[in-house]
Amino acid sequence: MTLRDRINEDMKNAMRAREAERLGALRLLLAAVKQREVDERITLDDAAVVSVIEKMLKQRRDSISQYEKAARQDLADKEKYEVSVLEAYLPQGLAPAEVEAIVAEAVAASGATSAADMGKVMALVKPKVAGRADMGKVSALVKSKLS
Repeated sequence: MTLRDRINEDMKNAMRAREAERLGALRLLLAAVKQREVDERITLDDAAVVSVIEKMLKQRRDSISQYEKAARQDLADKEKYEVSVLEAYLPQGLAPAEVEAIVAEAVAASGATSAADMGKVMALVKPKVAGRADMGKVSALVKSKLS
């Protein structure tokens, strides 16, 4: 069963169970997936669906911080719920030690010696950790290894 099929089934189950908040979050996710498919005229595979989920998670986290700064806890809580629903569809995360090992291996494989070589290292690291680690933290780790 593909990730998209699983999301569709979960949406149907949320409808049957009358879980309005969960249903709303899943509809937003499916709408984003369908929008990308229409825009690019393709059918998304699981990796592309994961990238859509990651983008939505980043948007939600940004919204949460903005809502909390504005003292709108009700809206922040709604976004936090959506984050919890979306995170359920991401692959199992990598432990920090695993990420460090992947970065060290990529630095050695690319022969990178300075921050100018960061692009080469990230090109090797990204396919291995996409959807399984926060790319912002991975980028900071690569930068620290190269400086």
